[in-house]
Order: sequence, then C-alpha cells, then structure tokens
Amino acid sequence: MIRPAVEDDIPELVAMIRELADYENLTEEVSITADDLTRVLFGPEAMAYDWVMEDAGGALVGHALWYRTFSTFLGKTGIWLEDLYIRPEYRRHGYAGQLLTKLRQETDGRVEWDVLEWNVPAMDFYQRLGARPMAGWTRYRWFEG
Repeated sequence: MIRPAVEDDIPELVAMIRELADYENLTEEVSITADDLTRVLFGPEAMAYDWVMEDAGGALVGHALWYRTFSTFLGKTGIWLEDLYIRPEYRRHGYAGQLLTKLRQETDGRVEWDVLEWNVPAMDFYQRLGARPMAGWTRYRWFEG
C-alpha cells in the first residue's frame, strides 16, 4: 500500500535516509534530524512530500521523497524525486516500480532524479521502466556550509 507519510513515520523515514546514504557510501554527508524532516514535510512552509510503501503487515518497506518543479520549456509541472529507497529485504518485489508509477500519475510533465554513476543496478532498473539518462547536462551545486 502506498500512502502519504504522517508525522509518526518521521523516525523511520530518517532511518531510511541514513540507510540510503550508507548504501551510497555517503553516510558522512547526512546531517538531517527528525525536526528537519518534520519541518520540510509538515511545517507551515512544507515544501516536500513523502510517500511510504507498506507491506501487508503495515511495515514500512520504502519511501519516495519528492517535490514539485516547473518546466518553462514545457509549460508544465514536474516532480523532482529526491530519494527513492526500498529496504534490501523488500527489493525485487515491485515496490519501487509502484512508487514511480504513482509519481508519474501526479504530474503532467516529467519525473526527474539523479543516479550515482556507479549504481548500475539502479540505472538498469530505471531503463527497464522506460526512463532515460539526460545526455549533455552537468549538475551544479552552490552550497554554503
């Protein structure tokens, strides 16, 4: 079952964010707290959404954290998928594909995300779904401490 995250999910969502960072060898870059995530998802200036996937017993098996974008070229809204994570023991059961399908239903434009260059299994999975890498673009980041 896919449902919007609720505040009671925050501790487990933070845990999954840390699990993803560990998988991506980026643990040292994670500083998010439960308060940070609560503010961005449920605070007065909430700007992101998080959908969780539950198994038949109600356990959280994964999540998709996303926010809306806008394409001036298309004149349509889109979605930036910040995190898509399925816990290892639940992978290869169709959960990630279900979350991505749900995201596509939320936009009349496009769904975009990043994939680390070494994560070939993820790239293969996304390409099997019909997603394609964006050739000719380089991501920039302006970050202040």
